[in-house]
Amino acid sequence: MDNITHSLVGAVLGQAGLKKKTGLAMPALIIGANLPDVDAACFFWLEGTEHLGFRRGITHGPPAMVLLPLILAGLLWAFDRWQEKRGQGRFGRPEGRLPVNFKWLFLLSFIGCLSHPALDWLNVYGIRLLEPFSSQWFYGDTLFIIDVWLWALLIGSVCWSLRSEKRGGNWTRPAWVGIAGGLAYIGMNGLISASASEDANRAAQATDFLEHGHAIIASPVPLAFWERETIYSSALLIEDFSAATWKVGNWSFFGGMAGEVILPVRPCNWAGLEEQRRTNPQLDAFLFWSRAPFATRAEDGSVVLHDARFYDPRARDRFSVALPDVECEELPVP
Repeated sequence: MDNITHSLVGAVLGQAGLKKKTGLAMPALIIGANLPDVDAACFFWLEGTEHLGFRRGITHGPPAMVLLPLILAGLLWAFDRWQEKRGQGRFGRPEGRLPVNFKWLFLLSFIGCLSHPALDWLNVYGIRLLEPFSSQWFYGDTLFIIDVWLWALLIGSVCWSLRSEKRGGNWTRPAWVGIAGGLAYIGMNGLISASASEDANRAAQATDFLEHGHAIIASPVPLAFWERETIYSSALLIEDFSAATWKVGNWSFFGGMAGEVILPVRPCNWAGLEEQRRTNPQLDAFLFWSRAPFATRAEDGSVVLHDARFYDPRARDRFSVALPDVECEELPVP
């Protein structure tokens, strides 16, 4: 999910009462909720599509869920000690801050960090929850990566809680209402995705398009949480590359399946995939990350790889990899 959502989850957890456990509790929760995204620093040393195969991996796995909170708790504790030495002057320790307890700082940092992969699992991009023990990708297919309805729910509950706290009322109740509402919203979207998958499966089997072993992806769309983009494939296995074509359809909770289109219009195949992966880190990273890969013919006759989840002509450079030295061997459209 986006970092605004992660931050709001940390804030609502704090307003649910956790911020009173120790000084600097809110920074521990909010920073912790964003900390696994430290892997975004890979953009400084990786090129092209290599970031796709790196992100949502090592900093989202079990060891990181222990090490990152420990580092954050240590830094916050050291910051508090530094401010205390400066006294009450500028940059000194605020008079109203609660005493800082390292054990609680670690626990709250851990809770914040743990909320991050839980949220990231909910979309179609995927996450490697078991890295470095396993590089398997997991997909929740439940929420779009930026969900404004979840934003509104969390912002509303945090603001309501802060206002109640300022007035001396029960300020934890609004946060718990927000947490319960958020979980209910996520559960409802999970059921919507399951319904979309079932309808898409029936439509695919009726047209004999679905290839055995290919799962259906029910991809949430922006704003309209009641709609899904359904993606499923038919593949032609030629030599060592699955030259897949993907059928993409629109589904609505209120109207069921709508129109469908087939991607790509001009599918390609090429030989020697494994050899090329060994010598081309861009290709290797893309195929490691890709869940719905397909190849198309570029204007010069070469191959371009895409992913059906993120097939947008305006974003091809980000979620595609060009192979200018590989000739496209066109295949018939099914």
